[in-house]
Amino acid sequence: MKFRIHHLAILSLSALLIAAGCGNNNASNSSTTTNASGAAEATALPESTKLNIKVSFYPIYEFTKNVAGDLADVEALIPAGIEPHDWEPTAQDMAEISDADMLIYNGAGMEGWVDQVLESISGTPLITVEASKGLDIMEGTEEEEADHHHEEGEHAHEEGEHAHEEGEHAHEEGEHAHEEGEHAHEEHSHDHGGLDPHVWLNPTLAIQEVRNIEAALAAAAPEHAEDFKTNADAYVAKLEQLDQEFKDGLKDTKRKDFITQHAAFGYLAKQYGLTQVPIAGLSPEQEPSAANMSKIVEFAKEHKVKTIFFETLVSSSVADTIAKEIGAKAAVLNPIEGLTEEDRSQNLDYLGIMRQNLEALKSALNE
Repeated sequence: MKFRIHHLAILSLSALLIAAGCGNNNASNSSTTTNASGAAEATALPESTKLNIKVSFYPIYEFTKNVAGDLADVEALIPAGIEPHDWEPTAQDMAEISDADMLIYNGAGMEGWVDQVLESISGTPLITVEASKGLDIMEGTEEEEADHHHEEGEHAHEEGEHAHEEGEHAHEEGEHAHEEGEHAHEEHSHDHGGLDPHVWLNPTLAIQEVRNIEAALAAAAPEHAEDFKTNADAYVAKLEQLDQEFKDGLKDTKRKDFITQHAAFGYLAKQYGLTQVPIAGLSPEQEPSAANMSKIVEFAKEHKVKTIFFETLVSSSVADTIAKEIGAKAAVLNPIEGLTEEDRSQNLDYLGIMRQNLEALKSALNE
């Protein structure tokens, strides 16, 4: 059932919801209104009415569902098994978002479609919540890689122009390489804007996202605030235990650096004193340059790396290539951007996959 907000008892929580609206403080995307004194106001939902919540992708679904419990209908927009970086909403998705009471997304550039969606449904009483709001967001590593691709394309284009004197075919190859360089540069412009959005892979930051979601739900349905707090407290306790397991498991490893296909583990590495060595940048679809591949191979040989990590939902070909060249093995380190069919068949959730990641890291760092 659709509802509209008319009274909000706690101004700070109202400010959180307004600020969470796509990171641009656009009041037209907020469901709150103000009275004559300037205080935000809202009314509580009837107890028989559940919140209709849309979330962007799996980790946000997991966090929201654990806070909401049975007091909300929570649905992820991005289906299981779909890589979320390049997902775009359909007309049906847009209609479902517009009809929802609340949209909760990670933010920090993860969901590149959010700004456009919220602009298109401006004026609706949709509450928008950026779960990563207020977190210390790190700069990513993708821009340098994308720019390097672009320079390679320019260089190949010049070679093609030179080869034109010897044959039109060589010229066309140069043009094609130039276009690939341009495409790599454009891909960067559509990705995370230089920010690393993968905060959920650090359990302590996941806790902050859970608390942001709890505050938003309590503001939307204050009569259930205690229930949301109880649910959030129980889930935070599990995340705190997970954090302790990572601390204990990784504090005395033989090595502290690990090679990943996708630069998704910066927050996890920082939290536990590790060093992520990414083959490519933030986008899992990004192809590393030949120069960067060479550097990774050299690093792996010098440091006697025996495991190259790849991830679910995308091809492992790059990791496989490097592993084969240095005589190492390829193994999964899961960024938990979506559940696979295998994950679902094993009833795995965020906590279970994070523990699998911990075991994978312990194995690789103690080889």
